[in-house]
Amino acid sequence: MLLNEHMRDGYLSRLGKFVAEPPTLSYLQRLHRAHVEKISWQTIDIFARRTVSIHPQHSVQLINGQRSGYCFQLNGAFSLLLRSLGFKVTYHDSGIQPLGQQPRIDSFHVGLLVEITNEQGEPKQWIADVGLGDMLYDPVPLLSGSYQQGGFLYHVTSSEAAEGGWRLVHAPGYSYAGVDFAPEPLPDLNHFTSRHHHYCHAPESPWLRVLLLQNRHAGGSNELRGCIWKSRTSSGVEITEMTSKSQWLEMMADIFHEPLTLYSASDKDALWNKVSRMHEEWKTAKKIKPADQRLYFFSIKVYRPLSAFAAISVRLCMPSK
Repeated sequence: MLLNEHMRDGYLSRLGKFVAEPPTLSYLQRLHRAHVEKISWQTIDIFARRTVSIHPQHSVQLINGQRSGYCFQLNGAFSLLLRSLGFKVTYHDSGIQPLGQQPRIDSFHVGLLVEITNEQGEPKQWIADVGLGDMLYDPVPLLSGSYQQGGFLYHVTSSEAAEGGWRLVHAPGYSYAGVDFAPEPLPDLNHFTSRHHHYCHAPESPWLRVLLLQNRHAGGSNELRGCIWKSRTSSGVEITEMTSKSQWLEMMADIFHEPLTLYSASDKDALWNKVSRMHEEWKTAKKIKPADQRLYFFSIKVYRPLSAFAAISVRLCMPSK
């Protein structure tokens, strides 16, 4: 299955001023960077109880319609685009390792390998993953080693969760420790259908309770969790609390390139009301005695027109971990 020229060019247009080129490493790198910058990893539709397909063709339609999705949709769509441009791509079963837990391959993530012939005529495999949100900016070779990207250091090692598999180790300070991948290629995304259903419907699904968006840029990453925006670079993290619907929607469109097309004005109102209510409940639950509080210094930013932010320094009391 390949994209027709209209769908392919619409996808390339969403990524920027791209045209079809031969399947080289340089082209893959430019496509990957543009994808993780402009098409955010997000749980909006799941949080809003809108069930969407993970079929790659449907995911491409979603992206061409100025929307996005999460790992199954992003890597599924990107794989279809790459194949339509002449790249050799395979799917791989994989799993995210939360902090403090053991590595696993549990089919809650799909990995991609891209094979590219180098100038010597040798086929080389690259880990390309636009579905990890705040991790890879560039593809990395399927070779054990350390890879510096925008001030953050990632590692590729062998996996302890699957014989012959590989592992991506995340930079310190993020919400998960790494990702493990199985070596066997999968023919399609049918293997992940039950996991997608779990994320969309199971009471214990984290994405039913958290609106989360993430994207990368050359110097770091952005995350919107409910009403809290974190901007992370190698020099530190700035945290902004969104206090109004207009601020929240404008920031989502400007920073995460998510204008919420297909959501009506009343849909956006309902989404904001739900997010802001859960945010206030979270803040209330976090209030404890002053003796148990630790002082954090955050940069609180006030939204201005033309995507500019004016920053003021304030002190926020947050509970000790």
